[in-house]
Amino acid sequence: MANTNRARVLAWALWDCGATGLNAIVITFVFSVYLTGSVGSDLPGDTTPASWLGRAMTVAGLVVALLAPVTGVWVDDPSRRRRVLALMTGGAVAFTSAMTLIRDDHRYLLPGLILLACTAACNELATVPYNAMLRQLSTPETSGRISGLGLALGYAGSVLLLLLAYVGFIAGDGPTRGLLSLPVEDGQNVRAVMLLTAVWFVLFALPVFVMVPRVPAVGPVDRVGLLGAYRKLWTEIRGEWQRDHNVVYYLLASAVFRDGLAGVFAFGAVLGVNVYGISDADVLLFGISACVVAAVGAVTGGQLDDRVGSKPVIVGSLVCLIAVGLSLLALSGPVAFWVCGLLLCLFIGPTLSSARTLMLRITADGKEGVAFGLYTTVGRAASFLAPWLFFTFIDLFGTDRAGMGGLVLVLVLGLAGMLAVRVPARSTGRPATTP
Repeated sequence: MANTNRARVLAWALWDCGATGLNAIVITFVFSVYLTGSVGSDLPGDTTPASWLGRAMTVAGLVVALLAPVTGVWVDDPSRRRRVLALMTGGAVAFTSAMTLIRDDHRYLLPGLILLACTAACNELATVPYNAMLRQLSTPETSGRISGLGLALGYAGSVLLLLLAYVGFIAGDGPTRGLLSLPVEDGQNVRAVMLLTAVWFVLFALPVFVMVPRVPAVGPVDRVGLLGAYRKLWTEIRGEWQRDHNVVYYLLASAVFRDGLAGVFAFGAVLGVNVYGISDADVLLFGISACVVAAVGAVTGGQLDDRVGSKPVIVGSLVCLIAVGLSLLALSGPVAFWVCGLLLCLFIGPTLSSARTLMLRITADGKEGVAFGLYTTVGRAASFLAPWLFFTFIDLFGTDRAGMGGLVLVLVLGLAGMLAVRVPARSTGRPATTP
């Protein structure tokens, strides 16, 4: 690969570093916890802050489900991809910056939730043009390792930003926190973290707009409105179904196993504390370690993907995830959680990386935008499955430990779906004759 191309690939991957770091701070570890634990702690009424958070994220998910396929239609034309990516990235940065205004007062809970939902939606929608750009930066022989590089840098970004936030702004006790000794009163330290996060995303997003050139339009660019985009989308779906049913089959299978992976991340800390005896402080350390291990897995899986193909990596990783999950069901104690939990993260990285690469490989040239729009939409549509089975298993068996069984079942369903998908021959791009 030429040096120029390597620089462009690195610039593309760095965007993932910024976006994933923002997601870790805003959605998972810092701002959402600040809203539910501090801002809404004295909220009047019977509805808890956590319940309001769930409602806000549901609205964000519905917005993404509605707009992702339309966004995909718009970015089918490569000349639009940088523009749409810049718009969504700018929105995420602006909403995150505005979070510095959310004070520790229950009257700020609703504005905070609105900003959180808007940030989540922009960040998710930005992945549609971002993923579609993978084809213009890779070949069939290199797409796996490039996808893995982006995912690995995303995990690395989460680790670095979490460490900066923890050491500089949050660590310690008393009225001031972190090395910067920022006051806890009125949430000033957390609000400062949000400004840091916005700047972080800007710094890591800029290279993709500087280094990756805009693809010039070939002929006049169609001006597609919202309704026109949906009409075009339906036409594209029918065309994809007629071209290769496996695209639709894969979208469904990947939605299921990706939701299982998300469930492992979402509920892992809960299980660690409630079942395996991990302390609250150690959970943060585990989260940082998990991101590092997942990054290693993503890079290794990307290399393996280019050698043996995406489907074998996905299937093999899912089998290992299921085996480790079943082992965790039978074990107890912090050591078991650390060992099995990190093993789970090791196989999550290559699964997600190869899932993105396989979506690219089974997509017809010029249809990347629609494909990744559907990839995001269908994944959102299945996002209820892992939480539902997690809590259902707990209710059925009367123990939090059983929740892992629900997550394992989701992974089993995803594996079964993947075994039914036929993938393109790697050398020719034609459908294979065997699953």
